[in-house]
Amino acid sequence: MSRKTGLGRGLDALIPGSDQTPAGGVMAISIEKIDPNPRQPRNRFDPQEMQELSESIREYGVIQPLIITANPDSEDRFILIAGERRLLAARQAGLDVVPVIIREASDQQRLELALIENVQREDLGPLETADAYRQLIEDFNLSHEEIASRVAKSRASVTNTLRLLKLPAVVQAALAEEKITEGHARALLALPSPQAQQAALQTILAKDLNVRQTEELARRMGGQKSLRAPKPGPSPEITALEERLRTRFSTKVNLLHHRRGGTIVIHYYSEEELNSLIDQLLREN
Repeated sequence: MSRKTGLGRGLDALIPGSDQTPAGGVMAISIEKIDPNPRQPRNRFDPQEMQELSESIREYGVIQPLIITANPDSEDRFILIAGERRLLAARQAGLDVVPVIIREASDQQRLELALIENVQREDLGPLETADAYRQLIEDFNLSHEEIASRVAKSRASVTNTLRLLKLPAVVQAALAEEKITEGHARALLALPSPQAQQAALQTILAKDLNVRQTEELARRMGGQKSLRAPKPGPSPEITALEERLRTRFSTKVNLLHHRRGGTIVIHYYSEEELNSLIDQLLREN
């Protein structure tokens, strides 16, 4: 009888032989023999969450085995594929050995698997995700479409996330420190220069603007006519529908509703994203 890995479809598809545990199955090895994944996209861990996980591991042990692969550069050592938080928390808890499953994995697969695990668990920040996508493109020549397929995201979502890397360092720092959200950051991308983006960031922080207010600020600073009525705001129903459309198309969508009709404005920022939107809009059921 095959053993459930609990890894999710993305990890199961990429780890060779992951549908069945090999002879020996889960085994315990010294924690000191496991080297971190050099392709690990995540670089920020919440101290409180790590403390709670460490206390749980101290009491109950590591419930889900780590996934590791042999280190080709060092005999009798291994490279972590999946389970970065569990490994760090196990070390913090003082464990000497941890349960593992050994798999074969290339350099590219180690990056893909670490990325998929974190995306599935929603552990990565937007900039960490964007940087992992960048590595897949620059180091392994993957297209936006190929990345989207691997992480179960739309091509437009991958493209939009990558665009965050074009923001100036001060804006990226604010995003990484959660002073602004990804929605704020995407709105700032509409501004024509780093200087304008940094100036808008200061306004966002000083006035505690939400995403819609930030989009309006970006339109004003860019010299565009406001898409919203000057006085009354949209109804809660229209706002909810607008959010559903943004989620569906993974991009900014404005819905202008009037008594006798209205307009839907769908924004795109590259030829690739335009093609993706067209595919979605014209797709036959």
